[in-house]
Amino acid sequence: MTPRQLGYRMPAEWEPHAATWLSWPRPDGISFPGRYDEVLPTLAEMVRLLAPHETVCINCRDEEVEAIARRAIGPVPNVVYHRIPSYEPWCRDHGPIFIKRNGELAIVDWDYNAWGGKYPPFDDDDAVPRRVAEVLGLLVFRPGIVMEGGALDVNGAGQLLTTESCLLNPNRNPHLTRAQIEQILCDYLGVREVLWLGEGIVGDDTDGHVDDLARFVSQDTVVAMVEPDPHDPNHEPLQDNLRRLRSMPVIQRVVELTMPRVVEHEGQRLPASYANFYIANDIVLLPTFRQPDRDEAARATLQSLFPDRRVVGLDSTGLIWGLGSFHCLTQQQPR
Repeated sequence: MTPRQLGYRMPAEWEPHAATWLSWPRPDGISFPGRYDEVLPTLAEMVRLLAPHETVCINCRDEEVEAIARRAIGPVPNVVYHRIPSYEPWCRDHGPIFIKRNGELAIVDWDYNAWGGKYPPFDDDDAVPRRVAEVLGLLVFRPGIVMEGGALDVNGAGQLLTTESCLLNPNRNPHLTRAQIEQILCDYLGVREVLWLGEGIVGDDTDGHVDDLARFVSQDTVVAMVEPDPHDPNHEPLQDNLRRLRSMPVIQRVVELTMPRVVEHEGQRLPASYANFYIANDIVLLPTFRQPDRDEAARATLQSLFPDRRVVGLDSTGLIWGLGSFHCLTQQQPR
């Protein structure tokens, strides 16, 4: 029987958490070439902001990586270190997807191929969900298809938001049709409806993860990124996504978030987006990009949508050199 038939579903991110899972980056990883030391204070501050609200579980490749993490974070309560190896830190994509039935948790373990085989090796990353399941003593369901957590966003009430550019890309599951992918998502995450957006933003090496584009903030409300400059290459794809969202009957309200201005490093445009926020217990972590006007506008908008949580902006300019931010780094474990 599938998880859906057994009564499991993937909770929405704003539902209560027991923990946040992270995979700490290794010094010789490919995510932050030349900027590893620069991102450590940001990663440490992320942990210090989360730890008062929920346990932070940190996967460390080896003793050296754990020592680096401990030095950076300091003696913070509610932080637990696990010797679970990964090559890169993007736990949203290689980590476990937790599903829930009443008070019982299980894990969905997708196959992981580093966003279409772009960054080998990835065998250790692919094994992270099974190792987390061993630590927690949880049942594991294996759909047998390639999928990443950042490609999916759920409202906990039966709807899942994703993109054609990622899930229908032939570098993921070329043997599956759209209808077959939809059925697997419904069967393993307990959803009833898959809502499709189109293209992602410039610089996103994931082929268009939805967590840079649009996010559920309640069962019927979505925030969506928009680019006001009609000459910017992100303008039309984001407008197309906006039109799609407004045509979906289940979505009653679409709140626009203006994209940050272009962020580049060494001539490379980076996928900076305010949609890559992370919703934790009592707090929302928002990536900011040293653009006070747009950073604050995004923070204020999210604060209005999460009145019972504190929305905290944290400079993500160094992190985005790794092509991801706080949502990409985190994976929630429901309470």
